[in-house]
Parts: sequence; C-alpha cells; structure tokens
Amino acid sequence: MNFLVPPSCICERGLFQEVFPAQSAEEQLPGLLEPGRPPLTAYCGFDPTADSLHVGHLLPVMGLLHFQRAGHNVIAVVGGATARLGDPSGRERAREAPSAERVREQARGLRAGLERLFGNHRELFWGAGGGRLGRAELLDNACWLGREPLLDFLGGAGGRLRMGTLLSRQSCQARLRSPEGMSLAEFLYPALQAYDFLHLHRHYGCRVQLGGADQMGNIMSGYELVTKMTGTDVFGITVPLITSTTGDKLGKTAGNAVWLNRDKTSPFELYQFFVRQQDNVVEKYLKLFTFLPLEEIDHIMEMHAKEPEKWGPQKRLAAEVTKLVHGREGLESAKRCTKALYYSSVEALEAMSDQELQELFRQAPSAELMLEPGMNVLDLCRKANAIPDGPSGYVTTCALR
Repeated sequence: MNFLVPPSCICERGLFQEVFPAQSAEEQLPGLLEPGRPPLTAYCGFDPTADSLHVGHLLPVMGLLHFQRAGHNVIAVVGGATARLGDPSGRERAREAPSAERVREQARGLRAGLERLFGNHRELFWGAGGGRLGRAELLDNACWLGREPLLDFLGGAGGRLRMGTLLSRQSCQARLRSPEGMSLAEFLYPALQAYDFLHLHRHYGCRVQLGGADQMGNIMSGYELVTKMTGTDVFGITVPLITSTTGDKLGKTAGNAVWLNRDKTSPFELYQFFVRQQDNVVEKYLKLFTFLPLEEIDHIMEMHAKEPEKWGPQKRLAAEVTKLVHGREGLESAKRCTKALYYSSVEALEAMSDQELQELFRQAPSAELMLEPGMNVLDLCRKANAIPDGPSGYVTTCALR
C-alpha cells in the first residue's frame, strides 16, 4: 500500500490495513491526495452502544485526525439511528434492542467524547505553524435516517443493493448458520450504513469511509451503493483492530473495554494500560496511537535497547495517549496518582484531589459507618470487617501502624 503517500506518514505507521477497491485506489488516490489539490472529505461512524468511546475506537479517530492534519475535511458520525438495529459484524447473537431514549443518552456521551478528542488534538497537538488543519464536523445519522420514509428508502437505495452480495458477507453467513439466526433488522444494517455514505457523499462531497478491519463488508456495501447511484469513484479504508494479549478484540462485547470517558476509566487507569504494554507491541503502538515523528520513535526505541529498565517507550506512549484523551490536566492527574501509588510520593498524595482519590481506590472495598461515642480506630476497623475480631486483629493493626 505504498501508493498512499499523502498523508505522508500514515502507511509507514501501519495505520491503513486495507483500501477498497484496490485497483482504483492505487490509480486515483495518490493524485487526489497530493498537496495543492482540493481537500477530500473522509468519514467514520461510531454507534452509541455505550455512552463512551473506548481504546478500540481510537485508531479510526487517529485515521480521521491524520486526514485532518493533511488538510482534508473529516466527519465523525454518531450512529443514533443504526445503533437501534445493531451491527451484526463479529457477533454470535443479536444485541439487545435499546430504547430510543437510551440511544439518545448514549449518543450524547459519544458526541462529548469525540468533541473532546478533536478539541485536545487541535489545542495540544497542532502548532500555529502547522499549516491548514482540515475542517472537522460531528453528525448524527438519526438526522437523516430518522426522516427517510421506509418506502422511499426501499425503492431507492434498496433497489440498488444486491441480495447475493449482502448474503455473501462473512458476518451474514456466520449468523445465518447460527442457532439463533439473523433478524431482518440486523440484515438491513449494512444497507443503512451504506446509505450514510450516500447521504454524506451527496451533501458533503464525502469520498472516503474509514472503519475497523471488521467493517470491510459494510464499507463495500457503501461503495457499491454510492457508485451505482452517483457514478462517482469512492473509497474505503480499514484500520487494524486492537486486541488483548489473548487475541480478543478490545471492546464492550468482549468485556475488556478500556473506556475514554473519565467516569468509566480514569486518566490514571488509561495511563497504566499503555504503560503496561509489552516490548513486542510498544513500537507499533507508538506509530499507531501518537503523532510523534517516525524518526523520534526510532530514537526512543534505540534508547530503550540501551536502558530497557526505564520503560521509556511505554511511558511516552502512555503520556501521549492520555494527553490526547484527557488533556494536560488529565495527564498530570495520571502522573500524580502514579507517583503516589507506585513511588510512595507523599507530595503527590497531598496534591491529589478528592476525585483522584476516589478514582484511585474505585475498586477497593468500602463501607459507610456511623461513628459512635467512645469508638476507637480498632473498633471502627472491626465494625467495617477490615480486620478479624480477637487478639490477632489487634496485633495486625499495631504492626500496620
């Protein structure tokens, strides 16, 4: 995929996994992305199946940000309509149908998270002399899908999508063979996502759709619909999926999501997630999750080879991601909590806010008790079941003091 030189560093970073259709992309995209040409518009969709983005969403966002840094315009679409059906890709059974109010509430959370990411990037990662930063827009597909009459949709877009193509998708085949089968609502999901691409192409000139590697089937449906109804060449680009050490996709479905909203995953917890990455992936993650120049990443890895005990690449990775997600204050919060918990820094502990203390000990057992007259610390600990009754508990308490 060396043909995708502009934005110049994306291919070297490994951020683009597949481009569709390969031949026309190889022939046309280099010219369309050349400096001095009119900016392209690229989009990516995010269904609000929860009220927060997670680390698995970061790479599609990074793809949008790299396009924006190259002067192109980008659109982040919150799937306020498509979330009510549920994407069947990669799922063994149907999602539980959420209520309209729940989807709206979760969509608000996703919009806030996306706004924060784009705002932090603009403020903290784009210098005044960096040239033109492309325009970024945040839309909700409920605004157009919610107004589209069913018969108009079926007679228009539905008449251009082929059943054989939709049925041949791997995700569709797997669900059709499963004991539960596949609902009509799930089957129509790719058609609605394809309509998003058509709507954005007609109204915003969008010609590129980004998505995770598991979205290629849906992206192909969008390509098919747009090209058949407009005659314009459009393109799909996938980014790698981020997996756990066991190979599971990170996300809500797998139960291993690392969230980007502070009320779900604190800046300290996000920071520690990246600090704990092993040497065999940290260079790859520096290229994928940061805007550091590739030459600087090479230097960081060279220093790491000389002083591996300092965990330099992991700390730099954690700092860059935490700053993008939570801003400067979030990064400082993560560093304070790290110093207090792992380096026994009294100064850091004293500087911590009540919110940081609650976040740091969020998983610790807690109890609320009424302090009675004459109750000492030992009685309080016993009442809270923090120590066992009897002499052994007294010895343990004295030793801890």
